Amino acid sequence: MPSLSHSIALPVSLQRLTGHLHSQGSPPYVINLDPAVHEVPFPANIDIRDTVKYKEVMKQYGLGPNGGIVTSLNLFATRFDQVMKFIEKAQNMSKYVLIDTPGQIEVFTWSASGTIITEALASSFPTIVIYVMDTSRSTNPVTFMSNMLYACSILYKTKLPFIVVMNKTDIIDHSFAVEWMQDFEAFQDALNQETTYVSNLTRSMSLVLDEFYSSLRVVGVSAVLGTGLDELFVQITSAAEEYESPRKIRTDTKQRNLESISLSREYRPEYDRLKKSLASAQSQQQEEQLERLQKDMGSVALGTGSATETVSPVRDPSDLILTRGTLDAEDEEADSDTDDIDHRVTEESHEEPAFQNFMQESMSQYWKRNNK
Repeated sequence: MPSLSHSIALPVSLQRLTGHLHSQGSPPYVINLDPAVHEVPFPANIDIRDTVKYKEVMKQYGLGPNGGIVTSLNLFATRFDQVMKFIEKAQNMSKYVLIDTPGQIEVFTWSASGTIITEALASSFPTIVIYVMDTSRSTNPVTFMSNMLYACSILYKTKLPFIVVMNKTDIIDHSFAVEWMQDFEAFQDALNQETTYVSNLTRSMSLVLDEFYSSLRVVGVSAVLGTGLDELFVQITSAAEEYESPRKIRTDTKQRNLESISLSREYRPEYDRLKKSLASAQSQQQEEQLERLQKDMGSVALGTGSATETVSPVRDPSDLILTRGTLDAEDEEADSDTDDIDHRVTEESHEEPAFQNFMQESMSQYWKRNNK
């Protein structure tokens, strides 16, 4: 089940993408990760705004707009394992998972929460990054180069199959951008009309991005007309196959670049190694915490099984997220009322539960101290 991530928050294009999949009889599982967006013009299965209040976060922590978005994502990321469970349950019903991320590159791509979310997805599903750019605003060669630098930085940060989607082809065809990527001299001719200092920097950067262009997937679409979506899904299928088959490389790539590109495209093995490494680190950390707990408790004997069964997690603001979705039967039973308790019990029968409650409170305070 390919997981697609929008690198720029253009909800109109995601609305068209969602509608296209519904028309094909393949409804996607849609997640909105932008806490500051006013309206989401597509049906979202999970919406961060339902669980993290962006303006309240800004007010509570005294943050600006970007700081509020980053903090909201950080809170959401602490429980992203719950999102993963929802996605796994939806595999039988949805072939694609569409994730709309905040448009600011520093908010998602270069943030800790963005890395956590990306790695969690990529370690479980074929994950593809889609970078949506405004074609009509990229006719200036300097602006175009700025977009390509953004795209290049996202590609090398995520290390995932990457597609550049040039939107608004109903206004202007994207063929000029494709020509600039394929023909260095054509881009230089367009750049000669610019006489600023930035144009000199752009001229130098165009040489650096030559290898980046050679293996880049580019698709022109129109979110208004719906054109180009079939070609987009052809590229998505190809990118998903590339994720699973790291040694599959385009035949038109220069021979001198084959080895370096091949090594950098081992997506599945790389994230499998990362997943095992994280699991090992977490296991080791849990063992160390249990060992410290046993020392702190002194003569009280606590086995591994009893510790994991009796300790209740310390609640924090991030525990309040993910109100959407259906809870498991065990969770529903755990939240049920206890009106059927028999209060006509002897005083002696209270001693053992009281001791257990004392132990739970002591252990909760220990976990609270260690998690600060």
